Formats: sequence, C-alpha cells, structure tokens
Amino acid sequence: MAKPSDLQALLHKAIGLHRHNRLGPAKLLYHEILDQAPDHLDALNLLGVIECQERNFAAAARHLGLVTALDPKNAAAHSNLGYALRALKRPAEALAACDKALALMPDFADALNNRAGTLLDLGRPEEALAACDKALKLVPRNAAAQYNRGNALLALDRLGPALESYDRALAVQPDYPEAQYNRGVVLRRLGRGADALAAFERALALRPDYAEALRNCGVAASELGRHHVAVEAFERLLKLRPDFDYVPGDLLHARLQGCDWRDYDSAVAAIAARLADDDKAATPFVWLAVSDDPATQLRCARRYAAAEYPPAAEPLAPAEPYRHDRIRIAYLSADFRDHAVAHQIAGLIERHDAKRFQTFGLSFGPPGKEAVRKRLERGFHRFLDVRERADRAIAELMRAFEIDIAVDLMGYTGGSRPGIFSHRPAPIQVSYLGYAGTTGAPFIDYLIADAFVIPAESAAFYSERIATLPGSFLPYDTGRLIGEPAPTRANSYLPATGFVFCAFNNNYKISPAAFAIWMRLLRQVEGSVLWLSWSNPLAEQRLRERAESSGIDPERLIFAPRVALPEHLARHRLADLMLDNFPYNAHTTASDALWAGLPLVTCPGRSFASRVAGSLLHAAGLPELITGTPEEYEALALALARDSGRLAAFRAKLARNRGGCALFDADRYRRDLESAYRTMWERWQRGAVPASFAVLPDGG
Repeated sequence: MAKPSDLQALLHKAIGLHRHNRLGPAKLLYHEILDQAPDHLDALNLLGVIECQERNFAAAARHLGLVTALDPKNAAAHSNLGYALRALKRPAEALAACDKALALMPDFADALNNRAGTLLDLGRPEEALAACDKALKLVPRNAAAQYNRGNALLALDRLGPALESYDRALAVQPDYPEAQYNRGVVLRRLGRGADALAAFERALALRPDYAEALRNCGVAASELGRHHVAVEAFERLLKLRPDFDYVPGDLLHARLQGCDWRDYDSAVAAIAARLADDDKAATPFVWLAVSDDPATQLRCARRYAAAEYPPAAEPLAPAEPYRHDRIRIAYLSADFRDHAVAHQIAGLIERHDAKRFQTFGLSFGPPGKEAVRKRLERGFHRFLDVRERADRAIAELMRAFEIDIAVDLMGYTGGSRPGIFSHRPAPIQVSYLGYAGTTGAPFIDYLIADAFVIPAESAAFYSERIATLPGSFLPYDTGRLIGEPAPTRANSYLPATGFVFCAFNNNYKISPAAFAIWMRLLRQVEGSVLWLSWSNPLAEQRLRERAESSGIDPERLIFAPRVALPEHLARHRLADLMLDNFPYNAHTTASDALWAGLPLVTCPGRSFASRVAGSLLHAAGLPELITGTPEEYEALALALARDSGRLAAFRAKLARNRGGCALFDADRYRRDLESAYRTMWERWQRGAVPASFAVLPDGG
C-alpha cells in the first residue's frame, strides 16, 4: 500500500493537470489514488468534477454521492452532486442536494446557481430568479448565474431583461455556447431573425455538435427565407442525431420551400412509419403539407401536444359558469397584421353582434401599422398587445376578464402559443380558422369546420368536438377591394396570347404529383403558361429545371412577384383557370381567386387541409369543379382549357353567384358562427360536456 505522502504527491500532480485542463491524465491519476485508497475524499470529489466537465453525469453522481455519504458536511460535493443529478433529469433529488449544500454554507454562490437551474427544471422560475440574484450579489461576475438568470427571465417571458442577462454572461465568458444559444432564442422571439441566426451560428462555432443550436439555426434560416442554410443545418443534425425530435419533418419542409423534391416519396413514407410508431418525426404543421391521412395527423398532433404543451396541473377556468349579459369571446393570434388570417377575420370582428357578444383581441405577434391592423384594433371591444407576457400571465389576464370562449386562431402555425390554452383560461376553448387540422390537445374543446372539410365519418380523427357550420368554415371579408385599373398581360409578364393556368400557393404546398399534372397540361394545351407565385430563387430554379426535364420550355413558367392585396386580387382576372394543390389545398388563395372571378379545379383528399377548396366551391355554388381523383382533376382542367365556352359558363355562374352565395354572404356567416358560439355557451351553462353539433342554416 502506498504511503500517505505518496498519495498526496499523486493528488498534487493530478490537481496540477486538472487546472491545466488535461482531464484525461488527471483522471488516470485520480483512479490510481482510488485503486489504493477507495475512500479518498479529495480524489473522489475531483474525479466527480471531471466527470461533470466531460458530461459523464452518471459516473459523476456515483463518485459525488459517495463523497457526500462519507463526508455529509462537504458543501461543495453536495452542490456538485446537485449539478450532476439535474443533468440526469432527477430534479427533485438535485434540489435536495443543493439545499443541503446551502444549509451548510448559505452564501455558497455555486450552490445557489445550481439550485436556480434545478428550480427552472421544476417550473419555478420566480424562485430561480431570486436564487440567481442572490448568487450575483455574492459574485457579480458569475457567468453561469447570469445565464440561469436569463433562463428564468425567458421562462417568465421577460425577453428584454433576459437578453441583457445573456449579454452579461457572454461579457464575462465569451466562449459560452449555451448563453449564445439562448440569446438566439430570445432574439427570435423578439422578431430579430437575422440576429437570432447569427447567435445560433456563434453557438455552433463554439460547439459544432450542439444539436439544439443546429435545429434552431435551421428554423431561423427557414423563417428568413434562407432555405439552403436551413437544409444544410437539418442535414447536419440528422447525421449527428438521427433520433432528434422533429428533424426529418423539418428537413423535408425546408426542402419543399425550395421545391427540392429529392427522395420525396421515401422521406414521406419514412416519417409516416415513425409517426405510426408514436415517434416525434415531424411537427403537426409540417405533416399537414405532405399527408392527407387524418389518422396519422391525429397521432402526430397528440404526440406533439403531449410533449410540448402538457395541460397545466391547475386549470384557471372556474367550475361554475359565468353569468354575463353578453358572451365574452377572446380571439388570440400572432397574426393581427398584414396576414391572411387578419384579412379573413377583420370583417367578421366588425360585424359581431355587440348586444350579444363582447369581443377581446389578444395579440402576441409583432405590432403593425397596416390598415387591417387598425381595423382590428377598432373592431374588437378591447384589443391588447400581450406579446411581452408569459403564457400563464396571458391566461391569468383572460381569467380576470372572465372570458367565456377562448378562440385560438393559430393552432400550430408559426408564432403560435398553445401554451396559453394549456392553462385552461376559459371554460370553452376553440380552434378556428388558422390551422386546418386537429390540435390533438385535450384542452381544446371544439373545432370550427363544415360538413365538407370534416365529413361525419372522419370526426373520429379529431380530438376536438366538431362545430359544423352550414356553409364553408372559412370566412371572407367582402370589403376587400379589387384594384383598378386592371393590370395588363404585358405589365404582369404574361404572353399576349395563350391560356393561363394559375397556381398562386406557397411553394411548400406544391407536390411532385400535382406539378407533374401541370406539366402534362402545358404539353397538351399549346401556347399555355403556368403562373406561379415567386417566393425564392431556389424554388424558381428547381421548378424551371423540373419543367425542362418534363419536356416543357422553362420560360412557360411565369413567376408573379408579391404585390399589395388589391393589385393581387385584380391580376387574377388575367388568368383563365386556377389549379389547386394537393394534398394541401389552397385556402385563402382559393377564396381570393373565387372573389376575383377566377374558377378553380380541385381534387379533395381525406384530411381537413386537403378539402378546403372543395368546401369553398360548394359554398360558391360550383360543386362541378370538384373532382374525385387526380386523373379526373387533370381531365377536367384539360377539358376546360380546350372548351372556352364551357369555361366561360363557369365564369358567368361564379359572377352570378358572387352576390348571394354562402361563401360571400358575410352577415349570414357571422350569424352562423355566432349560433355555434351560443350553442357551446348554452351547453356550458347547463353543465353539459362539449359535444359535436351542426348549426342549422342562417344561424338556426
């Protein structure tokens, strides 16, 4: 057995190596000491510290647990054990270890900081913030405490102060990848996408295998339209962590933004297989674009809701009904700005029956000065900008207002905050308009739909109860102006003659199967062109390449730039026929076309998102333009392109119906929707659970 002096010499040497960050040689020496003296406290403790540094937390917890058992008054060992247990996702044990450290040494800054991180894991950000502030009073230049302080403020949705804390942490420790990463999270939440992307890239420069930073780098790049950057980030992440949540779907969606259809069918099939196994292979919104299987969509949504937005343990809504003279409805969205949802809903909000309903608009998106934003601010009885508030704080505000019905206009679209609804701030919670699918969330009671988008036989694939409107579920603001004077073919980059097929949807909705049909139509209709929305140069390049590989002159694809809404509506009149997408239909785009007088051909699938255009055509009185299969869709489009008289008859019918059809009868729509709200509210008043129902025509 070695002499104590020999062990002390080994320990001194190991500590020197440790201080110079030569962790491997230091570990060997610590193990050599423990081989000869298994209960050597210093060697056990310092070996536990190295294992923490190397992220071997199970080993660290074993070593540090032995130290605390042998030396219960070792505050540093208790604190370090708390750090290791927290990393092992054992927060209750971690908190107990930190509390033992602080009982021994109340002014132990590291233990306070470890305790703060553990409190965050336990969902107690206010207490975590207090612990960080105490640690920072003891050691002002404590990067880790500033980082945890930023995390606590982020959890409380105090974004500005959170950003300041991350900046202070980085001022002390510039090579702090976690602080850079969370700084990016805050910047993205603040709408500073380019700065957020730069922060994520700096985090990756510091730690190239930082999986969370890679995913957020991809997400931020996608939002900025830098789809090639997004694809590269998701491809790197998929190689690094094939099991990382949602990445297969993220990668596919990023590729679709640039119309990159490499391995499209196999990628969709692989995601479907993983979703069938209840795996988190894609987010629900991504899956809507590539699948019309409502059963898989429900499974995907339920898994996502359970993982990301679990219901709060203590719902805020009261057990007893409110007794109000008017039903109080709160509409929540990040899109009360120049956005399709805002344009669709503005007229409805202005028309709500003020004698029966009191409306609240809660905006958690960027502020806007557009005309539609101002209309909404005036249209609601109360309009509140709540973007700086935490989810629970917004929910508590709604509870204070005694909201009867809370309406989520977003579902899982970009910028949504389902976490607000997870606190159950209202006794009745409704998904409406912005998300054409099920949320899979147990705290959403109803989904506003119609009999076409959700036939009775499909109701089982939705976690919500279905409130079925008699016309289309989609409102339309008939106050939308169509620009004058009308544009010409010349100033719209269209040829002087020839048939114009139009498909003005987002790039990610274009499927290879639909595009193949479009190319066959161009081949069969001499002199025809396909008019598409321009989004990004990658998409244009790839679509032209795909056209050329199909034997079509790529110049026959015309790309329309983004213009103001009245001008956009007006240019529809230069097209001859709109071609719908599948499996994700045109929604607002389809209703805009019909409002402007442009007929469209659609091929519904089985899911909500794949049946919206059919719903609109029914409500517009043009069910003849709904086909049953892709082959029928292609045949009808070809027949209309070759028969100008038949197409003119549909145009004339659409023009006649425009003034009186259900699709464009805004006041009838308002009465029907209000009838749905009253039915929900009356059930609640009498103590009945939510149940599916159909509204009789004209608000009956």
